[in-house]
Amino acid sequence: MPPKPGVIPLAPPLGTGGVLGGAFATIGRHWKQLLGFTVVVYGAAAALFGAVLAAAYAVFAHDIQHLSDAPESAGADELWPLLSAFGGVYLAGGAVMLVAGALVHAACPALLQDAVLGLPSSFGTLWRRALPRVWAVLGSLLVSGLIAAVPMVLLAATFFGMVLAFVSLLSDGPDGFGRLFLGGLLGVLLTGPPAVWLWVRFSLAPAVAVFERQGVVRSLSRSAQLVRGSWWRVFGVSLLASVMAVAVAYLVQLPLQLLSLIPTGPASPSDGSSGSAAAVTVAVMLAFVLLGAFVGQVVTAVFPPLVLGLLYVDERMRKENLGPALAEAAGVGATHHL
Repeated sequence: MPPKPGVIPLAPPLGTGGVLGGAFATIGRHWKQLLGFTVVVYGAAAALFGAVLAAAYAVFAHDIQHLSDAPESAGADELWPLLSAFGGVYLAGGAVMLVAGALVHAACPALLQDAVLGLPSSFGTLWRRALPRVWAVLGSLLVSGLIAAVPMVLLAATFFGMVLAFVSLLSDGPDGFGRLFLGGLLGVLLTGPPAVWLWVRFSLAPAVAVFERQGVVRSLSRSAQLVRGSWWRVFGVSLLASVMAVAVAYLVQLPLQLLSLIPTGPASPSDGSSGSAAAVTVAVMLAFVLLGAFVGQVVTAVFPPLVLGLLYVDERMRKENLGPALAEAAGVGATHHL
């Protein structure tokens, strides 16, 4: 019987159930640290984005009021500064959320360093491990995402062309649309597999960046090395984890969305307070919707990276005989970095 001081047995091979069960066990044992870290990171990101948005609104409040009062008189010289400013705010918010996502992504394998060995963890320890690795994790995610984005963009474009060609074919359009349909279908078949292949090949790079403290390039090449020979397994388990995370997030959001539909006041107030009652109703609905979206974001942001981190550990136990070293570290209670 292999030793199991933590969330997984320290001996290969781990089946699909072992990997998924280990991720659920990690959440069950360390949910306070994981939830607290995620709430702080995404909460800070949302607060920062809100502050930037409020500042932009305060600067351009007069222009916004003028445009709302007389939209027909707005010219390009008035619209362009507003579009540029709020476009910049949107890009800044996207960058902040990317960094926040990378930080949460780095926290998952950082937590697994203790969860696999059965050691206690703390919020401070998690922060000290994840923060120095955030840029390497972000770089790994961006590089692998950009590589996969090229065929993904082609996939979307060819799929769109395929749909248009099919609609034209049904409506007895010109014969040339039939060739466009075949070309779009061929494009989907040619661009889809490379996108999936690249995504799986580099999917362990963020875990490598945290566990082995490697840079972006080394993390990508190391991920490709570990995935070699196990592509289908990594693909199947990670895809299943993503589907499960989306399903759980939906099940969590559904009751909150239903609660947002419950009336919070009289349908037809007779005291002249219909405006305030409507405002309260909208605020409560928005609060429930935002809470559901936040909980769903936490689930989808945490569970797949935990599964990928455990896949990384399992691949190293399979190919590099890491299990005995982990068992020894867990037995003496030492803090061992994978």
